[in-house]
Amino acid sequence: MYLTNNLKVRTKVDSNSYKTISAKKEDVNKEWVLVDAKNEVLGRLASKVAKMIRGKNKPNFTPHIDCGDNVIVVNADQIRLTGKKWTDKEYVHNTGHPGGKRTRTPKDLMEKDPTRIIKKAVYGMLPKNRLGTKLQKNLFVYVGEEHPHEAQKPKKINLKEIK
Repeated sequence: MYLTNNLKVRTKVDSNSYKTISAKKEDVNKEWVLVDAKNEVLGRLASKVAKMIRGKNKPNFTPHIDCGDNVIVVNADQIRLTGKKWTDKEYVHNTGHPGGKRTRTPKDLMEKDPTRIIKKAVYGMLPKNRLGTKLQKNLFVYVGEEHPHEAQKPKKINLKEIK
């Protein structure tokens, strides 16, 4: 850009000060996190857990790297659903045969396996690609307070503090 009096105006940016840092698999610091699902609303719990598994709450988030934490969810049998979702919401799958459409309500799933409701909600919020399949292995859901991951010394997280 030229001004009057033939003065040239130019801003100089130091190219070394604006580097984008991309995390590598070796640089990632994965932690173990414990989340209590007691009296938590399913969708809000699942979105926060998916964010932690993906690593979006960390400053070194890189979209194509597994930089999230390993999340342990306990008390899966004590989650809440708002409204009439216990009876009106449907989980649909197909057996692959003609006329093989099957539906289940959350109430039916809760009676059979309470951990599947949380897993389905979190998996639905993860990417649908190879990275998403790898990220699914970072979620551990258990009924009750007991879990076999005491050796990893998980850090207890209060979901009310996470945005």
